[in-house]
Amino acid sequence: MHIVTAAEMYEIDRNTIEQIGISADSLMENAGQALFHVLRERIPHSALVAVLAGTGNNGGDGFVVARMLKSCGYDVDLWLIPPKEKIKGAAKTALTTYERSGYDIKEYIGNEQYFAEQVRHYDVIIDALLGIGIQGAVRSPYKEIIELVNRSNAIVYAVDIPSGTPADGGEVETAVRADVTITIQCPKLGAYTFPTADYYGELLLVDIGIPPIAVKRNAAPRFVWKEDDVIRTLPKRNRSSHKGTHGKLLVVGGSRSMTGAITLTAKAALRSGAGLLTMAVPDDIYSVVANRVPEAMYYPCPARDGAFSGAMDVSALDIDAIAIGPGLGRTDGIRDLVSSIVQQEVPIVIDADALFFWNEYAALIRERKAATVVTPHPGEMARMLDLSINEVESDRFGVSKRLATEYGIYVVLKGPYTIVTAPDGSQYVNTTGNPAMAKGGSGDVLTGMIAAFLLQHHSAQEAISNAVWVHGKAADMLVERGHSQWDVLAGDLIEAIPAVLSYVQEKQ
Repeated sequence: MHIVTAAEMYEIDRNTIEQIGISADSLMENAGQALFHVLRERIPHSALVAVLAGTGNNGGDGFVVARMLKSCGYDVDLWLIPPKEKIKGAAKTALTTYERSGYDIKEYIGNEQYFAEQVRHYDVIIDALLGIGIQGAVRSPYKEIIELVNRSNAIVYAVDIPSGTPADGGEVETAVRADVTITIQCPKLGAYTFPTADYYGELLLVDIGIPPIAVKRNAAPRFVWKEDDVIRTLPKRNRSSHKGTHGKLLVVGGSRSMTGAITLTAKAALRSGAGLLTMAVPDDIYSVVANRVPEAMYYPCPARDGAFSGAMDVSALDIDAIAIGPGLGRTDGIRDLVSSIVQQEVPIVIDADALFFWNEYAALIRERKAATVVTPHPGEMARMLDLSINEVESDRFGVSKRLATEYGIYVVLKGPYTIVTAPDGSQYVNTTGNPAMAKGGSGDVLTGMIAAFLLQHHSAQEAISNAVWVHGKAADMLVERGHSQWDVLAGDLIEAIPAVLSYVQEKQ
């Protein structure tokens, strides 16, 4: 499922109309019909409904929805906000069809006070005010109307995007807070970035018959990674497989003040199917961690002040992939350690404190042939790129793509709607997970999962996206099965991995 910018959506529409030959009138009718079929399943027949329509395609979709609801016996008021003469193109055709069907409109201009009184009585409000073309702050009368909608007790359905939110994401001054947003054909960037995503409520998608080729021609490779994708790509194990079949993983991390992080990473990797696992830890903490993961092998390394003392020789180890970072600390020796590890010719996952010294070894990353995965949260990404956290958060897709393509690496920008970006710039958004994951150790768990999945998938992108999806799904299952969003621990995520993997395997 493609995610598009406003500009890309306009080009998709234009291509569909001008090159493929589906008329704008047909697309609008299709959109309205598709919206209606979703709304009919959700709106009680006894509800008092208001459709608030502006100009442009968003308003035109509202005209079709209002007509269809009325035709099915719903009690619907269609409020036309702009003067009627401002309605043009396909929207004008839709409005004409509405009126020729015998239905009346309520004009906002001249009836502002009546609208303000009436809006409090609606059970359902359908927001078809402003679409993806909005630029800058919302002006009067839409600003006042949106404020009235947000103060009402009605259930609010937004058409395509909540009115007032930038389609591509960004700051929001005044916007509809929807309970449900029914987006048309392709979700927009703003549905997966904050603060705009907070206004969407539940996100639904309707197909209006735009051929896939029109989307592919005009949109960047930017997708939602869905459950169906995980079911399709998660490998199945052969009966003849053995512990070596599923990879030999080296996990490098830990220090005197952070012995738990490396343990979480190792346990998560084993729960995610890694065949053999070795934990490289400073010898100062070996006795502390050695009995925590009995399934692992250990490689104690020279230490200084409870942390790795410097570069590590892994030539004697038989390994297929490395995960480095959890609990390392930021002592001077870590710089040399990470630089030595990134020169190994196996896939590497770089996380946490290993990212702190990014600028010290970034030039080595460009020379690597094997897959490199970095897993920064926004603060780490800001440090890596010498940006502010706000600059990262306001352009999550853009900054991820620049880093991935510049260094030829996989970037996992963590947070709500984690983005996985491949070296070719293609991007995959994860929609599983919840605020229960906002707790120390969750990232350490993900590092182990990604590393283990890399050993078992042919495609690095599929491995990474599947690990991110399973990680989030584990948190979702925990909350569904009795945990609150307050009490989930990183260790709980590890214990939930088997249930998620079983869930996927049952559907394969």
